[in-house]
Amino acid sequence: MTISAVRTHRVSAPLHTPFVTALRRTTTVDTLLVELIDSDGRSGFGEAPQVWQVTGASVAGAQACVRELLGPLLTGRDPDDLVARCAEVQRAVVGNEAAKAAVDVALHDLAARRLGVPLVRLLGGTTLRVPTDVTLAAGDAVDLAAAARQRRADGFDVLKLKVGTDAAGDLDRVRAVRAAVGAGIRIRLDANQGWTPREAVRVIRGIEDAGLDVELVEQPVARWDLDGLAWVSDRVTVPILADEAVFGVRDLVEVIRRRAADLVNVKLAKCGGLQPARTLLELAAAHAMGTTVGSMMESQVGIGAAASLVAAYGTTAVADLDAAWWLAWSPVQGGIRYEDATVVLPNAPGLGISGVTEVKIQSRG
Repeated sequence: MTISAVRTHRVSAPLHTPFVTALRRTTTVDTLLVELIDSDGRSGFGEAPQVWQVTGASVAGAQACVRELLGPLLTGRDPDDLVARCAEVQRAVVGNEAAKAAVDVALHDLAARRLGVPLVRLLGGTTLRVPTDVTLAAGDAVDLAAAARQRRADGFDVLKLKVGTDAAGDLDRVRAVRAAVGAGIRIRLDANQGWTPREAVRVIRGIEDAGLDVELVEQPVARWDLDGLAWVSDRVTVPILADEAVFGVRDLVEVIRRRAADLVNVKLAKCGGLQPARTLLELAAAHAMGTTVGSMMESQVGIGAAASLVAAYGTTAVADLDAAWWLAWSPVQGGIRYEDATVVLPNAPGLGISGVTEVKIQSRG
């Protein structure tokens, strides 16, 4: 049995609400879906999201990597030799983590389909329900408070507030959100590298002094400034979560060595897929470091894979897997769905995806 074809599908799907952070504003999910087809006609799917400001990945670049290198590498090979195939993908090209993640996930999806089990079962888990937070896009205090009340009404009990666009006003934003939702809702912050170390300490200490009960603060400073990240961590009580600072294993080793953060956010499109993501989670756990699993702005394909990882391996903090909730329509048939603050995995082989939606999708063999 072999991989007989590799196809790519370029997707641009609208969001129901603009997504705004300290790094960017977007109204669409622009992504590449990768489809591996075996000689029996079964398909496995993976995803490479375009995130210029975080990973540097683009749809065009990921498609070129898959079509010109990773696809030919896998065509004619045995998909059941999963560990070897994934290792070959990781060695084949420097960088290009999103493209490698798409192919890695597609290999896992295809392997699970061939066995007739959900992806979570292939990864060693059984649960089909994964709690998630929901993001409050960056904005002024009034808009954020209104969004927080709406998300609470939607059933979410962990809110991730995007800050970092204006350090002078961030304390007021957090105060407004806490007043809007009360004490029973968890609030976490994501500065997306938007603060200097001094700004980060000033804002976080203000939050602590005000008793606003923030669960954690994600990536307060620039990704390259590990000294600054460690400096912040040493001076505040609120746990610090490393996101953009950690793409792969070497990054996490350095964060651990410097004691620069309390937790790490593992994302498939940063590290290159499920295989390296499991290594990151195990490395963090071995050093008593907290974990969560997040995503870029992705479709049901990427979120389904990440949720399957969480269902099998667990995390110490609630996962950050609301990205597909923001979509106005799904670019695939089947896959995950949302019930309030829960990602529900399908009880079907692999990711449970039967095909791509034809509207606004360009496919190439």
